[in-house]
Parts: sequence; C-alpha cells; structure tokens
Amino acid sequence: MTGEILDIYDENDRWIGTAAREAVHAHGYWHRTFHCWLARPGENGEAIVLFQQRSADKDTNPSCFDITVAGHLAAGESPKDAVRELEEEIGLKVGFEQLAYLITFKEDHEGVHHGKRIIDREISGVFGYFAQWELAQFRLQEVEVAGIYEASARDLIALMEGSVDELRARGAVSRDGRLSPSETTVTKAAFVPRDSGYYIDVFKRLRELA
Repeated sequence: MTGEILDIYDENDRWIGTAAREAVHAHGYWHRTFHCWLARPGENGEAIVLFQQRSADKDTNPSCFDITVAGHLAAGESPKDAVRELEEEIGLKVGFEQLAYLITFKEDHEGVHHGKRIIDREISGVFGYFAQWELAQFRLQEVEVAGIYEASARDLIALMEGSVDELRARGAVSRDGRLSPSETTVTKAAFVPRDSGYYIDVFKRLRELA
C-alpha cells in the first residue's frame, strides 16, 4: 500500500527514521519483514511444509510459490504484531508465543515494478509454526493468496539443492471463498527468486522442529 509507513535502517541495522513504503523501495532503504513457515508432522517423523501460491494479480512475482505467510512490519511494529498476517492471509489464529524463531535473513534485490526501478532491501525475522492441521481449515485472502500446497521438507531440500528437477505437491486453491483440492508440479524456478541457501536452511530447521 502506498500509504504504509515503515521503519528504515542503515546497513549496520541501526534505525534511521521512517518512510512511506514506495519511498523505501525507490531509495533502497533497509526495512523489516516477517516470514512464517508452517509445518506439520508427516510419516516417519518427516516435516511436511506448507507454502503459498501468490495471487496472479500480485504486483511482484505473481503466481509464484512463496513463504506460507509474510508481510512488512509497519513503523513501530515488532514480529509479535505481524503474527496477525497468519489470520489475515490464511485464516489461522496463532499466538506469537507458539512460533519458533528460525533465522534472520537479509535480502538485497533490484528490479522493475510498474516501469519503475525498485531496490528492495529487507531484514526478515523468519519463524516456524509446527502443529497438526488440515488444508480444509484454512481460509485464504484471495487478493494475496491463490492457493496453498504442501510437500515434505526432504523433497523441498532436494529441489532447492538441484537433486531433483520437480516434485508433486497437493493442496487447495481458493475460488469465491471456497477451497477446492488441487495438485501441481513444483519446480525451483516457480518459487519467488531468493538465494537457495535461504530455502534450504529454513527447510532443514523445520525438520528439526518435527
């Protein structure tokens, strides 16, 4: 949102003020985001990871596979405040104390958005939520999330490492507020472009929560 105000930081992670989100991306200010990955127990103690498919109408990386839930921290907010994103995007109400801290990830990316050059520099607090759930219990915010899919952490690590070229994932897509079962083929290139090490590290840490 254009009117969103974010805290901004220097390259040493020191707070230097606030700016509108549009200005943050135009000038390349470092800012904070919240990542939360969901996982559940599978067979033989393996973690099954839930990931979203972004809406086809998203301004950036439309229809790509992505973090279960993520969002920017508005000025003055902490990750504890951002846990609301879980309820907003997938309809899951969770307390911050139920999340496990995984890593902090710094990402520096440049690109073009609506014909304008953007510099996206994010400091992301990455968390995991490990619990038993069923796909049918989720309610998706369709303007943000087109569908949700799941695959084992083992298979996702193999995909990101390049040991396999693709995998099959089961999940659900949302149409007019209702979830319908879905299956799809997932490739590494179909995920939001990030350092592969980020995905591999997160999936390994989610396995440790199992």
